[in-house]
Amino acid sequence: MSAPNKSYDPVEVEALKPEEITRMRDEALAAFAAADDLEELREVKVAHTGDRSPLALANREIGALPPHAKADAGKRVGGARGEVGRALKVRQEELEAERDARVLVEEAVDVTLPHDRAPAGARHPLTTLSERIEDIFVAMGYEVAEGPEIEAEWFNFDALNFPPDHPARAMQDTFFVAGPDTAAGRGATKQTETGIVLRTHTSPVQIRSMLDREPPLYVVCPGRVYRTDELDATHTPVFTQVELLAVDEGLTMADLKGTMDHMVQALFGEGTRTRLRPNFFPFTEPSAEMDMQCYVCRGDSVGNPDRPCRTCSSEGWIELGGCGMVNPRVLTACGVDPDKYSGFAFGFGIERMLMFRHNVEDMRDMVEGDVRFTRPFGMEI
Repeated sequence: MSAPNKSYDPVEVEALKPEEITRMRDEALAAFAAADDLEELREVKVAHTGDRSPLALANREIGALPPHAKADAGKRVGGARGEVGRALKVRQEELEAERDARVLVEEAVDVTLPHDRAPAGARHPLTTLSERIEDIFVAMGYEVAEGPEIEAEWFNFDALNFPPDHPARAMQDTFFVAGPDTAAGRGATKQTETGIVLRTHTSPVQIRSMLDREPPLYVVCPGRVYRTDELDATHTPVFTQVELLAVDEGLTMADLKGTMDHMVQALFGEGTRTRLRPNFFPFTEPSAEMDMQCYVCRGDSVGNPDRPCRTCSSEGWIELGGCGMVNPRVLTACGVDPDKYSGFAFGFGIERMLMFRHNVEDMRDMVEGDVRFTRPFGMEI
């Protein structure tokens, strides 16, 4: 029996030739050197050191060689892969050092710069004034009530004794969202089948409060309202109202007058007087316009050309808002017995109140969002 022929090589593997191994190594080293950042280096790393890289595939071909040739081929492939691994590590360290140096420059923070270059803002004065008015009435035992800004006509008009042909219902005064036919198609109830509008006042909140609660009832209702007004110095299509409703046994106009006097003095100082002038509103009877004494001249400018007052135009009084005793028809619509209970209500615009208190001449300043307008009012807590 003859010995095995170790010199016979039945397989010649092209990928394991010395010149091929050298070429693969040199291509990997050149690719690493050409990578300009870590992202590119990660891409070429997979191409030259991954499982499908040329040197990895060549390493798999070693098994096809005869036993005596495997050791030499393994040394060549292993040496080349070792050089590639070391070159990769060196290049990665170089690129990481370059990245860290660049980050230090690009993201450097100059701690000598002023720390307050970003100007501080402030809460909007309409918000702080509205909350201050709420606090006045909450301290008197009232409850803050809210309601939807998209409202059914029944709540906005019908329940408040506005007849169907009242001018306030017209398109030139009210934003209509849906007509009666559309509302009825949505499965509306008797209270909502008249249509849907953007509320023109916060009085619908009073109606909802009377429907949801049993008397006695004391609520204050702030919120945004909508009317088709042009935006100018004294008007805006979106503004803020606050209304008050009290329903109890034995309430009179004297209770209304005393409540209003307390609010005015809390906002404008002790001794500020008010007066009532007869007027008409569908939802109150009797109704009145309420004026407050000018808080600047205290009436001294009236008939005195030497002391003119811009705030009240030397009339001595400033119109504040509408008020009156709740119309019995409104109480009946809400299920309240008008023979047992009476109530009073009043409402006014907070924008107008802000103009009075702080001599704001243009209502557009309140809605433009300029921090130069809000910052002088500061932050009230």
